[in-house]
Amino acid sequence: MLFIPFESLLRRRGLHGTRAVKDYVRAALWSIVACLPAPAFPADLSTSAEPQSTARATTPLREVVAEALQNNPEIQAARKEREATQHRIAPSGALDDPMLEAGVINLPTNSLRFDREDMTMKMIGLSQRLPYPGKRALRQDVATKDAETVGFGYQETVNRVARDIKTAYFDLGLTLEMTRLVEKNKLILEQFLRIAEGRYSVGQGTQADVLKAQTQLSKMVDELLKLARERPMIEAELNRALGRSANVSAPVPEPPQLREESLNMDSLREAALTQRPQLLALQNIVSRNEKALELARKDYYPDFDVRMSYGQRDNMVDGTRRSDMVSLTVAINLPVWRENKLAPRVAESTAMRDQALSMYEAQRNEVAAKLRQQAAAVEQNLKSARLYQTAILPQARLTVESALAAYRVNRVDFLTLLDSQMTVFNYETSLVTAMANYNKALAEIDLLTGKSPN
Repeated sequence: MLFIPFESLLRRRGLHGTRAVKDYVRAALWSIVACLPAPAFPADLSTSAEPQSTARATTPLREVVAEALQNNPEIQAARKEREATQHRIAPSGALDDPMLEAGVINLPTNSLRFDREDMTMKMIGLSQRLPYPGKRALRQDVATKDAETVGFGYQETVNRVARDIKTAYFDLGLTLEMTRLVEKNKLILEQFLRIAEGRYSVGQGTQADVLKAQTQLSKMVDELLKLARERPMIEAELNRALGRSANVSAPVPEPPQLREESLNMDSLREAALTQRPQLLALQNIVSRNEKALELARKDYYPDFDVRMSYGQRDNMVDGTRRSDMVSLTVAINLPVWRENKLAPRVAESTAMRDQALSMYEAQRNEVAAKLRQQAAAVEQNLKSARLYQTAILPQARLTVESALAAYRVNRVDFLTLLDSQMTVFNYETSLVTAMANYNKALAEIDLLTGKSPN
C-alpha cells in the first residue's frame, strides 16, 4: 500500500487554509462512511421490530368467566342466601304449634281426694290457634316474594361479578398489548439512536438529534415502568374476582379484539325492563309490600283459639259412677287497639310500598341513562377503532416509510423521522385503547340489560 504524506496530498489538491482543509476532510470521511454497509434498518417498522419475549398461553374470556361463576366467594354466598330464603316459605304459612295441657280440676283442698266432689276430675286438653282466613296465604306470599327478591339479587351478583371479570380481563389485555407496543417502539427508537449517533460521529447529524432520540427512548423506558406497576394491580383484581389466592398467577388474556354487535336503544331498554335482575327485584319488592299491606289490613280481623279437653272423673265413695266430661271452647282476640297498634302497621306498609315504587322508577331512569351512555361509548370507540385500522394507521405507517427513505438520502431531518414514528406509536396505542374501551362498554351493557353470562 502506498502512503502519501497528508501535507503533500493537500498541496496537490491545491488546498490552502483552515476552512478548505476542514471541508475536504469532512467530505472524505463522509465518502468513506457512504462506502460502509448501511445499518440494518427495518423496511417495515410495524412488524420487524417486535420484541423477542416468551409469553404464556392465553386464556379465552369464556373460560375465565366460567371459573369465576364456579369459585367466586361472593357468588357462593349469594347462592347460599338464596337457598336459605327458599326454606322460609313453607314455615311462614304453617299453623302455630298446638298446645297440649294436662291437670286437675276442682280438687278439694281439705281432702285432696278425687272421689269427694262431683266436679273433681283429671283433665287433658289440646288447643290450636287458627288465623283469620287468608292470613296464612298472605304470609306465605310475602315469604315467597322475599325469596324471589333474593333470587334476583343472586343473579345480579352473578352478572356484576361477570362484568368485573370482563373489565379486569380487558384492562389486563390492554396493559399487555401496550407493553408489547412500547417494547416494539423502544427497539425502533434504539435503531434510530444508533443511526443518529453514527451520523453525528461523521458530522452529518446534530447533537440535538441524538439527544431527542435518547429522550424518546427514556420516555419508552418510563412507560414500561408505569405499565409494570399497573399490571400487578390489575392481576390482583382479576384473581380476586376469580376467587384465586394471591400467590396464584393470573390468567393471560387474549389481545383486544372487536366483536361487533348491533345495538338498538329500544331493544336494550326493553331487555333491561324485562331481564335486569335489579329491576325485577325492585318490582318484586313492590309486589311484596302490596301483600304486606294487605296482610296488615287483615290484622283488623280476629284469630281463633280452638280448645278441646277431656275430663276423667272417679266414682264416688259410695260407689256411685260418674261419667267423664268433654269440653270444647272457641276464643278470639279482640283487635281493639287499632289506633296504637294496627293503624301504624298499615301506614308503615303503605310507606314501604310507595318507597319501593319510587326506587323502581329511579333505578329504571338510571338504567336508561347508563344504557344511552354506554351505547354511545360503544359506537364512538367502534368508529374510532375502524378509522385507526382502515385509514389513520396505514397512512401514518406510509408516512414513516416515506420519511425513512427521504432521511437516507438527506431529504428530511431526523426530527421529522422521529416524530413520524412516535405518531405511529401514539395511533397504535389509541387503537388498542379504543378496542378495550369498546369491549368494556359492551360488558357494561350486558350488566344493564341483565344478559346472563351463561
